Amino acid sequence: MGIDDLKIEQLKLRSGEKWTHYSADVLPAWVADMDFEIAQPIRTALDQCISISDCGYPVAYKQTGLPEIFAARVQQRFDWKISPSQVDIFNDVVQAIYFGLMALSSKGDGVIIQTPIYPPFIEAVDIVQRQSIFCPLSAERYGYEIDFDQLRSAVTSTTRVLLLCNPHNPTGRCFSRSELEDLADIVLTNDLSIISDEIHADLVFAPCSHIPIASLSPEIAERTVTLMSASKAFNIAGICMAFAVFGSDSLRRKFNKIPRHLRGGLSALSVVAVTAALTEAQAWLDEILDYLHGNRDYLSEHVRERWPRVGYYPPEATYLGWFDFRAHGLSPSPYDFFLKHAKVALGDGARFGDPGYGFIRLNFATSRKLLKQIINRMDLALDEVPIQAT
Repeated sequence: MGIDDLKIEQLKLRSGEKWTHYSADVLPAWVADMDFEIAQPIRTALDQCISISDCGYPVAYKQTGLPEIFAARVQQRFDWKISPSQVDIFNDVVQAIYFGLMALSSKGDGVIIQTPIYPPFIEAVDIVQRQSIFCPLSAERYGYEIDFDQLRSAVTSTTRVLLLCNPHNPTGRCFSRSELEDLADIVLTNDLSIISDEIHADLVFAPCSHIPIASLSPEIAERTVTLMSASKAFNIAGICMAFAVFGSDSLRRKFNKIPRHLRGGLSALSVVAVTAALTEAQAWLDEILDYLHGNRDYLSEHVRERWPRVGYYPPEATYLGWFDFRAHGLSPSPYDFFLKHAKVALGDGARFGDPGYGFIRLNFATSRKLLKQIINRMDLALDEVPIQAT
């Protein structure tokens, strides 16, 4: 099946939450996984594994070859030279964030979060009883920017961690080198550690390019735990595995004080799937990125032509659009409005922190035909239902 040939009937056969959470008459564009079929090399690797019942306990992560494969890939993709010995494996990025918060801070310590933000950032800080220091991105003429003056003034004597998301979810920002260098200066000045979620690193649109913050300098690397995964780019979020890169032995020792078995064990299927993704599926990803670029441009043109009151910046990365519907006064929220009147399930902006109220996040990683159906339903709802202007 080609990218353009996705059928709703077949997508509804999937058991994941994207296509099962809402009723059958709702088109889902919320949770961040793609509708596209996985790359053939990944499918072949999984088929071979299952055909010989190779689903027993896998070898230890150091024996899988994945640290070496990952190190080679990030050097090729991002010009970031690391040693395989710096790489460890977790079940997923969110799990590693929890470990990082517990390892690098104490109860009551401050953690900087740049809202609007992927909801588990906010939830994790709250659950482990740290203090969230919210430093919202600022919507400027050409896109979302970091308010460095606000960030500097927000740091206190008990601030310990910068919880970074780059590329940023949900705004789609791919932070520039100069922005990252300014962040690094604040980190060094205030003796902070960085937990950097870079799960969307492979989903960046030209002419932007991803820069791991740990690659800026040895001094920043020593303070940074970088989290990456094949899950988003290769559409295998349900085959769980994430990589953590420790910039120093000190950081790793702090992580290792938390019992390793709390991470769970490796999955035999995740080992073969991720290996195939990182070594054999780049051609598939290149094709997908080109298609996503087209979907992004289609959305951008639609906003210009049909949604002039909606605030929107074309994302530089990810397959997520972040839309400001506050000017429409949709009640009780844009999320509820479109779910009820358009039968479209979107990401509720309110879950991304206070700056997200009145916003929705739209996942455009689907066929152009299905994306147009989603947008058409939203258009009809906006045209037919009375809207209270604010």
